[in-house]
Amino acid sequence: MTLPVALSGTDVIGQAKTGTGKTLGFGLPLLERVTVPADVEAGRATPGQLTDAPQALVVVPTRELCTQVTNDLLTAGKVRNVRVLAIYGGRAYEPQVEALKKGVDVIVGTPGRLLDLAGQRKLDLSKIKALVLDEADEMLDLGFLPDVEKIINMLPVKRQTMLFSATMPGAVIGLARRYMSQPTHISATSPDDAGATVANTKQYVYRAHSMDKPEMVSRILQANGRGLAMIFCRTKRTAADIAEQLERRGFASGAVHGDLGQGAREQALRAFRNGKVDVLVCTDVAARGIDVEGVTHVINYQSPEDEKTFLHRVGRTGRAGKKGIAVTLVDWDDIPRWQLINKALGLEFNDPVETYSTSPHLYADMDIPEGTKGVLPRAERTRAGLDAEEVEDLGETGGRGSRGRRSDRPERGDRSERSEERPARTRTPRQRRRTRGGAPLGADEAAVTAGTVAPAADAPAADAPAVDGPAEPRTPRRRRTRTRAGAAPVEAAATATAVPVEEAAEPVAETKPRRRTRKAAEPTVEAVAEAAEPAAETKPRRRTRKAAEPVAEATEAVAEPVAEAKPRRRTRKAAEPTVEATAEAAAPVAEAAEPAAETKPRRRTRKAAEPAVEATEAVAEPVAETKPRRRTRKAAEPVAEAAEPVAEAKPRRRRATKSVAAAQPES
Repeated sequence: MTLPVALSGTDVIGQAKTGTGKTLGFGLPLLERVTVPADVEAGRATPGQLTDAPQALVVVPTRELCTQVTNDLLTAGKVRNVRVLAIYGGRAYEPQVEALKKGVDVIVGTPGRLLDLAGQRKLDLSKIKALVLDEADEMLDLGFLPDVEKIINMLPVKRQTMLFSATMPGAVIGLARRYMSQPTHISATSPDDAGATVANTKQYVYRAHSMDKPEMVSRILQANGRGLAMIFCRTKRTAADIAEQLERRGFASGAVHGDLGQGAREQALRAFRNGKVDVLVCTDVAARGIDVEGVTHVINYQSPEDEKTFLHRVGRTGRAGKKGIAVTLVDWDDIPRWQLINKALGLEFNDPVETYSTSPHLYADMDIPEGTKGVLPRAERTRAGLDAEEVEDLGETGGRGSRGRRSDRPERGDRSERSEERPARTRTPRQRRRTRGGAPLGADEAAVTAGTVAPAADAPAADAPAVDGPAEPRTPRRRRTRTRAGAAPVEAAATATAVPVEEAAEPVAETKPRRRTRKAAEPTVEAVAEAAEPAAETKPRRRTRKAAEPVAEATEAVAEPVAEAKPRRRTRKAAEPTVEATAEAAAPVAEAAEPAAETKPRRRTRKAAEPAVEATEAVAEPVAETKPRRRTRKAAEPVAEAAEPVAEAKPRRRRATKSVAAAQPES
């Protein structure tokens, strides 16, 4: 009924039961529409009509159906030498791209890989003359509909569109008419076959307990006259588990489900077609379109989701006029779902009979020999098994289970194979806190690394400032530090500016920044002065934008001892240099000494503040200056009084203001 309409170029919606030859129903008209060199030789076409771009496209939902349709079209087009290519996921891209470059006449593919190659401009769909959606109700379902619409938009507007499926709901037909032009709807049924399923398929439905189902299946598989059998499960885990159980019971079984790689799936199907495996446990991925000769039994281990899935599962047997047996095991929890399916299909099994593996009616219905147990006798284990079929290297693109069967992989609990293959570790793993050479720093190295510098050689030894205690060992730096060296107190030589060494000396206490230390060194500088004039200074923190640069103005003719402090980085306690007076060498600086705390600007500073220190008449007034830190709201304002130590104001952490507050002492 389909061939005359399809050969005329009219759009067709074909509906027929499973196993009635729908593949050749659309395949033969498709092969006739393409132009090949044989047509040029016969005079039916001109050389200008030849092209290497694909001229026909068949879109299918599953990879297994893709390979099957490709093989059927290759067989039908062998005489005219029609080039047919299967394009589907789970395989390497390169062979498919090379085949497209050489030239293809008909493409059979799944939506995902078709869109990938079309998006990469490896696949040209502008010369397509005919489009076929096999299993159209599945292709126009919510899962495939967006991809199918994208593919249709890439095709020429003027083309022939054909839809074929065993189940064609009215909503799908209405949706399909959007992409078709005056289609002809053909529904093919036999006069003596008014049921939903093929009359040659005998139905049996049993209410079975889930714990007894493996035993029931094992005994059904030992029925007289059983050929190849397919067992359908709802979930991938159940399919894998049943395949393992049957293998332990002695049956040559294989599995096809989504958790397996494409190589393992094709290996199981090839072994099933070749007879090396006689039991194929699969999910609904193999329920549509799979045509294997010699399938006599189909067992629904779990009730299907809906009546369409049930029809496609049962349609794997009783094909092309042959007889078959379909057994459905319904659990107590699945009774409501099964009753809906039974009502939709008009079957007579609304209340399935309760059945167990030892029930007499099970033996009678399935023709199981008396005394059969759940384990296949060793004398009947004649199949080669799944291991006899080699796994083809498809260059799989990844995904779960791409290595094939689980028996080929080491068990999760057995790590011995992996540990033996792993090479021994040749170096110490990198720690989070790095140390010098992989070992903690010693006292000497810590002092050097921390930044302690020896006094200058040209300065007198007596004038050099003394450090109260030994330098603190440097804490191992963290991984994210960006600086190169830490900070520690530095002993600098005393130098005099415009004043003889005999009159006054300038001991300089220099504090270099350390790296992320929580406690800073506290150097003590002994000055050569009559009175103690400590200058308390606030040292800016890291990432400050403004640094203070106090300028010390000289008074009459006195020496200016400068306590110089360099800022540290991210220290929580600032250095507190204390200037202690000594009784010796007090005469030159008895009148007035004006110590100024000079703070050198830090790295990455943008603006410097220059507070001035004003001199008084007879007494030196040390100036306490507050250097702003980043993110401070209030700056410290220490007030320096005459001849008194200056208290140090430490700013809070994480302040927000950028202003500079400098306190100037009053006379």
